[in-house]
Amino acid sequence: MFVVDTLEFPVLGNHSYLASGPRTAVAVDPPRDIDQVVAAAARRGVRIAYVAETHIHNDYVSGGLELARLTGARYLVPAGAAVSFPRTAVTDGDTVAVDEDLRLRALATPGHTPHHTAYVLEDGGRAVAAFTGGSLLIGAVGRPDLVEPRLTGELARAQHASAHRLADALDDAVRLLPTHGFGSFCASGQAGGEETTVGAERVGNAALTKDVDAFVAELLAGLDDVPAYYTHMGPANAAGPAPVDLTPPEPADAGRIAARLAAGEWVVDLRHRVAFAAGHVPGTFNFEAEGKLATYLAWLLPWGKPVTLLAGTPAQLAGAQRELVRVGIDRPAAAASGDPHAWVRPGESLASCGCATFADLARARAERDDVVVLDVRRDSERRNGYVADSAHIPVQDLRGRVGEVPDGEVWVHCASGTRASIGASLLDAAGRDVTVVDDHFDAAERAGLTVRRPGPR
Repeated sequence: MFVVDTLEFPVLGNHSYLASGPRTAVAVDPPRDIDQVVAAAARRGVRIAYVAETHIHNDYVSGGLELARLTGARYLVPAGAAVSFPRTAVTDGDTVAVDEDLRLRALATPGHTPHHTAYVLEDGGRAVAAFTGGSLLIGAVGRPDLVEPRLTGELARAQHASAHRLADALDDAVRLLPTHGFGSFCASGQAGGEETTVGAERVGNAALTKDVDAFVAELLAGLDDVPAYYTHMGPANAAGPAPVDLTPPEPADAGRIAARLAAGEWVVDLRHRVAFAAGHVPGTFNFEAEGKLATYLAWLLPWGKPVTLLAGTPAQLAGAQRELVRVGIDRPAAAASGDPHAWVRPGESLASCGCATFADLARARAERDDVVVLDVRRDSERRNGYVADSAHIPVQDLRGRVGEVPDGEVWVHCASGTRASIGASLLDAAGRDVTVVDDHFDAAERAGLTVRRPGPR
């Protein structure tokens, strides 16, 4: 008798798992904020006896070490991973008893990293699930280019071999439970659905349907941008992350907000783009709490720079703080929530910017010749179609390329509006006249704008 609880982290595109028997459990690839795993175990009435890492993660800070310390669990880490803390080194074929009749067997699956290891859950000697980490995902595999550029080709071929090893070792009905692939930049591609089996992947995953040369060529051609903060995640995990502190940050009044802006620190407004456009503290940046906050703030923020958070509510602030610790932004310098008018000093005013649709953009273009359209999507998105005569700077590059934006009134768009507001706030802080296009890109052509479709490279 066993049960697997799934903990979802949609901002980072990851899942963690708790596999429980009647009395004890194993946590696989736990998040930094381990209280969620502890609560899941408490709801099941089980003790966490093992914590297992499939690999040293490059996209988030793991809570595995702290969870093992807190619970007294054995910490299973692939033997090939170079870490600076005590752990139980796992090699191919190693097996541990999670509970009576419930065992966990290690299966070496290099590719996403050289040391990557999957774990097969066996109930009564029968494989029932496989925790595949960044190896075989839903319709994809983990990308092989995050460790060392010179190893990318070798690891891509290893991914193909590892996928076949999993498929050969497991029956079609076995559930595949990957860590990455639910919107994660660690995945080589994205596929729909939250669940899969070995049988489904056997017929639908390129790693299992294409020969190795075709698979590797397709995999390498499809690799997208790598978030800049990934550089810091692997070393943090190898060193052993410190426990998190989710207590409220130091309160920030209007004077402190002004002082932090004057010092060149980042002050981030977490409210929705419409609220930000209507009124915000001059010089602040808009990273919506409901968007991919952790991914994009960690990507753009100069690493280690203090950040102050402004939120609509205390709950929004607490949620953002939790998201940020997962990517190593551990403690905001200060924070405030509530009415934005309280965030500026007496005699000072809030700033504002435009917020419009693609239909509004079409009308503005027809009426004036000073309208600049700035596309802040990634290169891969733009190749599928772009507004004619638009400028293009991906949002993650914009902070260092503000001077390249043509003169005029800048209308910033992305695929849906979230990144457009980030980009517009960067330009607004630099003194540009900006409008956020709060609309989905598929509305551009319907609005009468010409959309060019160059196709793939």
